[in-house]
Amino acid sequence: MLTDRDAGRELGLKEYGLLPAAPGEIPALADERAQGTLDSLVRVAASLCGVPYSVVNIITADQQLQIAASGIDPGICSREDSMCATVFLNPGTTVVRDASHDPRFSANPFVTGEIAHVRFYASVPLVTGGGLVLGSLCVFSDQAELPTPEQIGLLEVLARQVVELLELQHRTLQLDAALAELQRSNAMLAEFAGRVSHDLRSPLTTILGYVELAEDDPQIPPGNRFGEYLSLIRNGGERMLATLDDVLDYSRADGALKPERVSLLAVTAEAAQDVGVDLGLGSGILCEDAELFADRGQLRTLVQNLLANSLNYPDPRRQLEVTVTAEPCPLGMTIHVADNGKGIQPADRQRAVEPLVRLNRPGDGPGTGLGLATCRRIAQAHGGELSISETPGGGTTVSVLFPAEP
Repeated sequence: MLTDRDAGRELGLKEYGLLPAAPGEIPALADERAQGTLDSLVRVAASLCGVPYSVVNIITADQQLQIAASGIDPGICSREDSMCATVFLNPGTTVVRDASHDPRFSANPFVTGEIAHVRFYASVPLVTGGGLVLGSLCVFSDQAELPTPEQIGLLEVLARQVVELLELQHRTLQLDAALAELQRSNAMLAEFAGRVSHDLRSPLTTILGYVELAEDDPQIPPGNRFGEYLSLIRNGGERMLATLDDVLDYSRADGALKPERVSLLAVTAEAAQDVGVDLGLGSGILCEDAELFADRGQLRTLVQNLLANSLNYPDPRRQLEVTVTAEPCPLGMTIHVADNGKGIQPADRQRAVEPLVRLNRPGDGPGTGLGLATCRRIAQAHGGELSISETPGGGTTVSVLFPAEP
């Protein structure tokens, strides 16, 4: 049965990703570059002390795991056989010229010849900033040695570098766990929003249908206040329906994608019709064709939202112009939707892509604050990103990267 101290250490080692995933497995750092740096530090430790062997030992409740080694292959032994397990919880560095003459180690199988013939032995505990002792940085030789105090001091410096690498792994694992939880939470929220929006849409559509029938009822004379009330109900219901549609789009934005090669011109023409206009000089919306690798439905929703924003926030001093273009980049294809409208100030651009955030500028029309947020989710779902900049001469340019076909 584990002691409270060992149980606490086991939990800590698990949080640092230093427990084996399966019996007989030696854990490695999640980042291959960090593992390479750890291997280099071990080699430097052996060279610094002028000895052939050096290891980083992780001590669990019942094992010693060598996660990096120089001069030998990393291995596993029982905690009972470990030399480091005898001293790693003691404060300070342990230095032994000849372990065969030290009562702590003279009967140890690494000293007696059953496993090895260790003579010189030095061990520096690996202690985190929170006081958790992970194991040790250990150097040893089959010859009796006695490095200088300066060499031992530098060995302790290397041990701190090892701890920093392991702390980095710990923080990385914490961030990964937090990101996974955030993604899970966002997925649940999106699913809930989508379900609620879908469930509310049907009765709201029914209400609007009956309002339309009532408005057409010849028994309600024009100018009657009942007609005014019905008009208010219809306008409010239509705004609510538009909001529900936006929430549905947002909830679906990072769903299962079916990427394919699609024509930007064809999708933009469909998106323009969705917002009640046609491409061409008459509407002021022009598009250059290009081939993208994207989910067609999601791309259509993205372009539709961007065109709707351009139509909803024009500059009253000039006729609206919107251009949809694409340009290849090292990572894939970037589309640009540029208008000459009111523009978005640099200080507001980050806020503008957050869900349910509206800038509420003078003259702005109604909106839900989900259009750009939905576009960003679509971009991220494709592995790309969305950015906002100023159109030369004034206005807003939204750029979206779509990665190349794998």
